[in-house]
Amino acid sequence: MIKKYRWSATGAVLLLYLFVLPVAFAQTNRIVYSDSLSKGWANWSWAKVDLANTSHVHSGSKSIAVAASGWEALYFHHEPFDPALVESISFWIHGGTSGGQLLMVQAVYDGTAVDVGAQLDPLPANAWVRIQIPMARLVPPGQKLINGFWIQNRGGHSGDAFYVDDVELKTGFSALESTNALAIVTVDAAAHRHPISPEIYGVAFASSEQLSDLNVPLNRWGGNSTTRYNWQLNASSAAADWFFESIASTNLLPGEQADEFVLASKTAGAQAMLTIPMIGWVARLGPDRERLASFSIAKYGSQMSRDKWFPDAGNGIASPSARPITNNNPNDANMPADLTFHSNWVVHLVQRWGRATNGGLRYYLLDNEPSLWHSTHRDVHPSGQTMDELIAKSVSYSSAIKDIDPGAFIVGPEEWGWPGYFRSGSDQQWSVQHGFKNLPDRARHSGWDYLPWFLDQMRRHSTASGRRLLDVFTVHYYPQNGEFSRDVSVPMQLSRNRSTRALWDTSYVDPSWIKDKVMLIPRIKQWVQQYYPGTRIGITEYNWGADNHMNGATAQADVLGIFGRENLDLAARWEVPHTGTPTYNAIKMYRNYDGNNSTFGEINVSAVTGGTDELSAFAALRKDGALTVMVVNKVLAGTTPLSLVVSHFTQGQTAQVWQLASGNPIARLPELGVVNGSIQTALPSQSITLFVLSRIQK
Repeated sequence: MIKKYRWSATGAVLLLYLFVLPVAFAQTNRIVYSDSLSKGWANWSWAKVDLANTSHVHSGSKSIAVAASGWEALYFHHEPFDPALVESISFWIHGGTSGGQLLMVQAVYDGTAVDVGAQLDPLPANAWVRIQIPMARLVPPGQKLINGFWIQNRGGHSGDAFYVDDVELKTGFSALESTNALAIVTVDAAAHRHPISPEIYGVAFASSEQLSDLNVPLNRWGGNSTTRYNWQLNASSAAADWFFESIASTNLLPGEQADEFVLASKTAGAQAMLTIPMIGWVARLGPDRERLASFSIAKYGSQMSRDKWFPDAGNGIASPSARPITNNNPNDANMPADLTFHSNWVVHLVQRWGRATNGGLRYYLLDNEPSLWHSTHRDVHPSGQTMDELIAKSVSYSSAIKDIDPGAFIVGPEEWGWPGYFRSGSDQQWSVQHGFKNLPDRARHSGWDYLPWFLDQMRRHSTASGRRLLDVFTVHYYPQNGEFSRDVSVPMQLSRNRSTRALWDTSYVDPSWIKDKVMLIPRIKQWVQQYYPGTRIGITEYNWGADNHMNGATAQADVLGIFGRENLDLAARWEVPHTGTPTYNAIKMYRNYDGNNSTFGEINVSAVTGGTDELSAFAALRKDGALTVMVVNKVLAGTTPLSLVVSHFTQGQTAQVWQLASGNPIARLPELGVVNGSIQTALPSQSITLFVLSRIQK
């Protein structure tokens, strides 16, 4: 993670006290240390320091070895000089065999730090990294004199030895120098290994062209409109999303609309996921396939809003009272549909595409967000769904599907978000008027939270039936602080950068109305482990917004990296981004960065940064032996120097570099050298960079 510079007046630090004559500063870089101190320098250290160390050397034959406990320091002294004559301080540093040292660089005058300084990321073990800091970051405006610099042990490490070499004062910036602090990414190819499921890269409602271009393996047919899909008529209800209208597709043959979706997916080598309605109603059409309205203004009176293209369709809110209409007849635009009706669709799908184990449809989703039926689909299901209703329908529909195709995978309950993880639709509806205490449906079930209870019941019913009735436990998640929007104001971009922590960070308190630790993936893993072991887990709807902006793209890349690192089994973004947008290309960085379907690796390995709000990194081993490292730079401005350090991997002398940055498509950059397992480069703001290191066979 990139740490912004923080400042402290504390003076006891590892100190590089530098002085050169003003004329010399103006003309050339000045070496401070290279095998020995340059002329005019003195060592005033108050830590254990060896200026002629030979065990870890960056260049030449010697380096500086430092054992500095809390606030101890290495200190080089000379006469004062004008800091305006220096543009940066540069040095190489090595974390020794342990690494992890926490250091801070400060400029000094008369034995006191002149400003707050620059905190460094934890040092990597067994590797050299370059530190290069602009002088403007180390001195306040108007500071006329300094007589040194120090690198401080800021009290957070035991004092294990580290090493410094090739210290310079520079008068010009190289390509590595920038306005941001150095970011250190440490990759250990032998640690935290586990397979990355390719099905975490799924999308929804993608065309075959998009699926092929993105090379993604999963395409979801889901969302509110699928809850009332009538396979016989090829009609759906947009429900509350669009004036509760039943609308025909252009397809006339039974099941043709869904069949075309499956065909498009298969053509691109992707697996389709279809939603099977359980609500008990499907869309009905007029005699000539015309659309119908659940809240006809002619029948139910004036309403607060209407469809300007179908003026008889109201939004179900009476005008002028602004109260929901509750006496509508659900048969106005819908028809009852029971288990037999939908089982016949599954029969059709198996006849059309074959069984799941024979290349047919693999995934069947049990409806969509059932605890919101009373809101989204209140024209046909005005009462909140209860826990008993959900389990009864889930068990019966799952059993029926498996009777027809035993190899099919059942996915559910497809719940919508934070309240829907803990409370049934009935309790959510009740809590609107009565608050969140004494929830009746929960009380009827011994105080169980909603989704843990669901898992436990599915396990019990599976045991009783002698077969698994739930294969993938799935939820939906959208960040709740406005991130799922087009807003790219600076505060919202920073919030979007932080908010992905809700997926994995067990210490992160969501700042939205949730005001709790979401820790979504660890939470659902724990629920499954406790209540239905062996069930796979998935997030089948998510979106971080800002598709047309690099802030949305870096969030998307961060999310996909988190899914792989945290060992999620399956995911599908809502929906596929528009082709060519930054967020679309962020997905492509993982699945087809070179246009030849080259991908991020299949085996996760450890990638460590100082944090994630400004920079995150993910690493994996690929089937061809390559090591891939995805670095997501979220900072809003300025370039960021990067030191990428790799261990337990025998790589070649160069690495491929692919990058997505603002205003550009995915580009291949010149290859970078790999020296002693380390790559030094600089990253533009809001960029996604993939490093591909080939393995050298011994």
